[in-house]
Amino acid sequence: MRRSGLHFGHEKKKINVPVVKEIVSWVIEIVLVLVIAFVLVYYIGLRTSVVGQSMAPTLENDQEILINRFVYSVTKPKANDIIVFLPNGNEKSHYYVKRVIGVPNDTVLIKDGAVYVNGELFEEAVDTAAILDPELAADEITLGDDEYFVLGDNRNNSEDSRYANIGNVKKEYIIGKAWFIVSPFQDFGFLK
Repeated sequence: MRRSGLHFGHEKKKINVPVVKEIVSWVIEIVLVLVIAFVLVYYIGLRTSVVGQSMAPTLENDQEILINRFVYSVTKPKANDIIVFLPNGNEKSHYYVKRVIGVPNDTVLIKDGAVYVNGELFEEAVDTAAILDPELAADEITLGDDEYFVLGDNRNNSEDSRYANIGNVKKEYIIGKAWFIVSPFQDFGFLK
């Protein structure tokens, strides 16, 4: 009796089905973990550095913070949120980090060193110095349907919505909400 084909003393190996199932299971789990990690980092783990002292004492120059890019796709920025944005949508600029003072359709006025929103004294989330130079906000500003008025916590050392080169921040230019300080390590934790 003749055998068909060449066999060189090798027997056909059987596939160990349980081992293959285990390997496939591990590969699926690893891919799933990588996808979840990517989504988390993309939406709530974008990292940037604070540039300058405009947000002192809340945030200091060179601190590393995380930005939640997801939150404003389901909610809108509200007064006292700390947002990260590109001024006038300029993609070549560094990210600006400021506190929201006025939201769409609010009126904002800076008078006698204090901030007024809709005719009432703005309730500050942090202690701030009296504003020495109100710039554009010396006259009442009415925000549009997608505009936000922002100020740095260090009111007298901040380039913000008071100045024409920044102005009111359009929603489309907002990257997300600053929510966590990553470094330096002694400052590690959630923003207040």
